[in-house]
Amino acid sequence: MVRQTLSVILRCVTLLCLFSLGVAVDINSTISDQIRLDCGASTPTGHVDSDNRTWYSDNGSKFAPSLKGVGTTASSQDPSLPSPVPYMTARIFTSNYTYSFPVTPGRLFVRLYFYPSTYGIYAPENAYFGVTAGNLTLLYNFSASQNAMAENVRYFIREYSLNVTSDQLHLTFAPSTHQNGSYAFINGIEIVPTPDLFTTPTPTIANGGNPDPFPIDPAWGFQTMYRLNVGGQHISPHGDVDFFRTWEDDTRYIYTAAQGVKFGKDNNVTITYTSSVPNYTAPVDVYASARSMGTDPQINLNHNLTWFFQVDAGAFYLLRFHFCEIQYPITKSNQRMFFIYINNQTAQQQMDVIARSNGIGRTVYEDYAILTTGSGQVVLWVALHPDLSTQPEYYDAILNGLEIFKIQNIATNSLAGLNPPVSSPDVGPNKTPAGRKPKSIFAVIGGAVGGSVIVLVVCIGVCIIRRRKKAGKDSGKSDDGRWTPLTDYSKSQSNTSGKTTTTGSRTSTLPSNLCRHFSFDEIQAATNNFDHAYLLGKGGFGNVYIGEIDSGTKVAIKRGNPTSEQGVHEFQTEIEMLSKLRHRHLVSLIGYCDDRNEMILVYDYMAHGTLREHLYNTTNPPLSWKQRLEICIGAAQGLHYLHTGAKQTIIHRDVKTTNILLDEKWIAKVSDFGLSKTGPNVDNTHVSTVVKGSFGYLDPEYFRRQQLTEKSDVYSFGVVLFEVLCARPALNPSLPKEQISLADWALYCQKKGSLGQIIDPLLHGKISPQCFTKYVETAEKCVADHSIDRPSMGDVLWNLEFALQLQESAEDSSNLTEGTSSTTSPLNTSTTTSTTMSFRGRSITSTDSDGLTPSSVFSQLMNPGGR
Repeated sequence: MVRQTLSVILRCVTLLCLFSLGVAVDINSTISDQIRLDCGASTPTGHVDSDNRTWYSDNGSKFAPSLKGVGTTASSQDPSLPSPVPYMTARIFTSNYTYSFPVTPGRLFVRLYFYPSTYGIYAPENAYFGVTAGNLTLLYNFSASQNAMAENVRYFIREYSLNVTSDQLHLTFAPSTHQNGSYAFINGIEIVPTPDLFTTPTPTIANGGNPDPFPIDPAWGFQTMYRLNVGGQHISPHGDVDFFRTWEDDTRYIYTAAQGVKFGKDNNVTITYTSSVPNYTAPVDVYASARSMGTDPQINLNHNLTWFFQVDAGAFYLLRFHFCEIQYPITKSNQRMFFIYINNQTAQQQMDVIARSNGIGRTVYEDYAILTTGSGQVVLWVALHPDLSTQPEYYDAILNGLEIFKIQNIATNSLAGLNPPVSSPDVGPNKTPAGRKPKSIFAVIGGAVGGSVIVLVVCIGVCIIRRRKKAGKDSGKSDDGRWTPLTDYSKSQSNTSGKTTTTGSRTSTLPSNLCRHFSFDEIQAATNNFDHAYLLGKGGFGNVYIGEIDSGTKVAIKRGNPTSEQGVHEFQTEIEMLSKLRHRHLVSLIGYCDDRNEMILVYDYMAHGTLREHLYNTTNPPLSWKQRLEICIGAAQGLHYLHTGAKQTIIHRDVKTTNILLDEKWIAKVSDFGLSKTGPNVDNTHVSTVVKGSFGYLDPEYFRRQQLTEKSDVYSFGVVLFEVLCARPALNPSLPKEQISLADWALYCQKKGSLGQIIDPLLHGKISPQCFTKYVETAEKCVADHSIDRPSMGDVLWNLEFALQLQESAEDSSNLTEGTSSTTSPLNTSTTTSTTMSFRGRSITSTDSDGLTPSSVFSQLMNPGGR
């Protein structure tokens, strides 16, 4: 009896030590032991790693039956590895193989350890394979070598949290069928049972200040993308006793020089876990350190505390923010309150850690969900900024820890992403190096948030239906996700073709008297029923097709996608703005269609597409410097007209190279007015509005203060000027940290006198020094941090016109020609004989061109094709 009692006590103690449980466990359940396989190890005896974890060989293991003839053992002789176990050996598979692990049903961490190296006759670049856990795809056509190179690491881990419903976990490794000679390999497999870490609390969707509940299905799988000890030191698995997680230092993910300050807890503060935050949620060391904005309120009000993370596009992510006030005098509510922004969406207003945790030293965490859009890898960014709505005592923000998890795609039952592209060795600052994809705990910073692109709806079911019911009220979509009709028709009738069309009284507010209203049948006929061969590209609003109307007139037809982030508001804004504006350098709307719950816009066809398509990542012939200047001048004329020539000031709010398009005569036209706002009246200096736009072009002052002015367009246009000069994206996540932002990097190089070294190599020897000086001076002033220091768009236009005259004068009076090149300097060093000249009648003011033929474009084209 005593022995039985001791046995029960020992089992209880073991469970408590292993899980540090702060929640109840079903008394009928048992929890399986942790499993660690040192794959490919020749001896069955245990091998201890640097964190005192014991690993056992898969050779002869009950988890790996029938390995003989299926898996090949190979070893790597690399004594420099910080942790040789489990990386010194690997198991190689040339055909599918499945490990089977007996487990107790429930949630557990599955960690896969990879060290891409040469294993005997197997070269690392030939390893392309997939990994599945039951019917859930973890990796697909995965290249460990490519990931390691992109992340600039030798070895890495992929960590997943899975909910296993049976008593067996099957992990299958399958060489890719898409690559000849492919093989699969694995260095180590670790399985650690856990409680349910994800279903409470219910996260909310970060959607601009109106978060909706996002209930987590207990069956969903997750991939750990990032786990940071914010403001603290790296925490190894040994420091996270419960589940052997790694918590990374956040320093490498901080964006810009505004890094705030790190600090630890006061000595007389004790970290106290609450009933809603079990002590296995995060180690004490995570809550015992933090990063805040600092003590200077003026600096804090003018900056955000921002982190960048590169992730896969088209997926939902769960973000867990860990908080704990750990220093006096922050002991009361309303002393420190702040906003939490995720991807330019307001996730939380009036975040008050003391109010949420009920005291200093008490832990709390908040969960939010976000859907990323686009294709490939994109940036997910997090920012904190003081919330002044209740006049807190300190204008500051704080964060102790951050975890980011990718949620499985329910539609495809997958967590797999794409392999990140790897930069070629000759990639320089004027090229476009491939983006890194830091998905492991050893990840490298990435970052760029572009404009809106097509949304892939990942999660389906009750939670999404609930979201749509609420979102439909604001976005103009019905409960089933379709567009809500903009018009109310009282009856239907059949036309001569036998098709049913809608007619009757219109209650739409759309200006049919100012532009043409197309029927849906006309649009179908123009695009051959939206034939894929007519597809020009894909944008944030939807697909763009080439079409023909009125017996041969080419048009661009932009069809709204019901799953797009852009909805009725952007559709109406575009129509209302463009139907009232006429200018040679602005788009002019031909018409629209709102029949049958559709949202379709019709523009003139733009033969040369977007400006960006002629700068980089393109097979199009390069633009000459003079062409680039003329295009910039045209775009500046359009923006200047918006700011001063229209009846009311109009702020574009999304100026970028994809929204500057080129007709058949290379005339630039500013496009996409879906985010535009009318400017302030004479009694105000700005418009207070939620921040919208494209990161990389976004006015930092507008971002900080949510105060929009026409100078916000000037800032964005300044980034465009540098983009035109350097032929690289506004944000490039794969470059070193200081070079990610083009505006910041260009200003730094200009200050150091080395800007000429980062311009487009195709422009070397083709820009006169005087023109270069005037152009760069203009761009530099445009991207000044404070709007008061920026020129008006009229001044920008004048300076660009002057730069063009300087260029033309230099070409007329020297040997600077289109064929000239230079191997010693990016600029031609010849001098001009004159710097004063007339403008030959060229207008440097906005010209109202109501009488011109409408010439319109489409915007935000991503993945253009078929042009």
